[in-house]
Amino acid sequence: MTERPVDLSSLPSNGAPRRSLFSARKFALMASVVAGLGAAVYGFSPQQGPVFTSAAHAQVNNEVRKVERPIGFADIVERVKPSVISVKINIAAKASKGDDSANKDDDSPFQPGSPMERFFRRFGGPDGLPPGLRGGPRSGRGPVTGQGSGFFISADGFAVTNNHVVDGAEKVEVTMDDGKTYTANVIGTDPRTDLALIKVEGRKDFPFAKLSDSKPRIGDWVLAVGNPFGLGGTVTAGIVSASGRDIGNGPYDDFIQIDAPVNKGNSGGPAFDTSGEVMGVNTAIYSPSGGSVGIAFSIPASTVKNVIAQLKDKGSVSRGWIGVQIQPVTSDIADSLGMKKAEGALVAEPQANGPAAKAGIQSGDVITAVNGEPVKDAKELARTIGGLAPGNAVKLNVLQKGQDKVFNLTLGQLPNTIEAKASTDKDDKGSQSKGTDVPKLGLTVAPANSVAGAGKEGVVVTEVDPKSAAAERGFKEGDVILEVAGKSVGTAGEVREALDTARTENKNSVLMRVKSGGSSRFVAVPLAKG
Repeated sequence: MTERPVDLSSLPSNGAPRRSLFSARKFALMASVVAGLGAAVYGFSPQQGPVFTSAAHAQVNNEVRKVERPIGFADIVERVKPSVISVKINIAAKASKGDDSANKDDDSPFQPGSPMERFFRRFGGPDGLPPGLRGGPRSGRGPVTGQGSGFFISADGFAVTNNHVVDGAEKVEVTMDDGKTYTANVIGTDPRTDLALIKVEGRKDFPFAKLSDSKPRIGDWVLAVGNPFGLGGTVTAGIVSASGRDIGNGPYDDFIQIDAPVNKGNSGGPAFDTSGEVMGVNTAIYSPSGGSVGIAFSIPASTVKNVIAQLKDKGSVSRGWIGVQIQPVTSDIADSLGMKKAEGALVAEPQANGPAAKAGIQSGDVITAVNGEPVKDAKELARTIGGLAPGNAVKLNVLQKGQDKVFNLTLGQLPNTIEAKASTDKDDKGSQSKGTDVPKLGLTVAPANSVAGAGKEGVVVTEVDPKSAAAERGFKEGDVILEVAGKSVGTAGEVREALDTARTENKNSVLMRVKSGGSSRFVAVPLAKG
């Protein structure tokens, strides 16, 4: 049957029932459309069944309103941002008389070859080459300016920043979040941790931030606030990516790694946790391009507290010192010493008249605990001892010649500078003898007393097979082997004898004490079988 259009005007005027029928059909059609849209938008709930009615619409809308929105950081930022300052410095560059380097295009404030200079050359800092120098090299061409960040830690104007931000500054100015500018004085600096304490006078109501008492966890939120590219107070967010990072800056490296974008000018600025407390001070970035790539390093609040307290008290930092050269215990070294685990700190050489030497600690000893607390590695030993005050009595657990011993000693004070011994290994090569081969080791050695400049003890390496295990372990011509398997050696025959004894004892590797330049180290060399 074919339906024809209905001409409503032709229907009788008294057709009330027909109008009712039409209204009902119209309502049903509209309801089906609404129900279809509802099903398309909201879908089906396994618990509640299909959503079709207008009452269900209201219920769903109410539930959506109750869902918690993504957490933002505005409340935290509003509270902490006033404590963050921009730090601007002026340096009057001076050319040293007779110093050719004064004419070179080098604006690094660090000594060439120093740990900080090597690090910033390799990775770049938040201020590029610290302290964020602008306006040309420091070679007498006029004043140089730099910019960084910092934050108040007390209402009376004490503030924290990086040492490399204010290093060498003749004038320091700080600008607050509200635009007010003040002159600051440098109270003290600590190059070893790259921290500095500055002071602004004239007010007792500065907004300040609190250093956190807790250790951040990997994955925690972090907010970096600072002065990137001189733009003023800027906030970026990220997470804690790692902790305990060693970036080759020095023996006290214990950085927090974060992925909050940190750029040039952020140096010295705070990294806040979600409680609004400072978890660290931003100090360096890994940046092949000069901009943020999501890897930044912060000095932990625990370190900042210790250093700043000393700077505030006396303007400098004193650290405990036991007087030893130490190195990590590798798996090869642990095997050579008969240790079950590669942990602790290996004493490469006790320094003459140092606390350790006076107590009886020797080369080849492994320090395994300080005051009953296990020592994980050489870095941890350095941080633990450095965190103690000079004059403190400490108890060291030491593995000495296979026996566990306890040594009690009093900490000395870490010297500000340690004189480097002149290297004489390469002097007067013309009188160097050819030496004798050591089979299956890849070395040719000669008595040190037969080679000018090599000293009187040990055997000097005169040739290294580039394909040998010794070459892989870093041996080079001019190194002096002092001990093999704990025995002093003075000839190639004594070296071979010590190697044969190690093979007889079924050792996989042999430990050698080697002097290279002015320092000593232990090297575990695999033993060839047969």
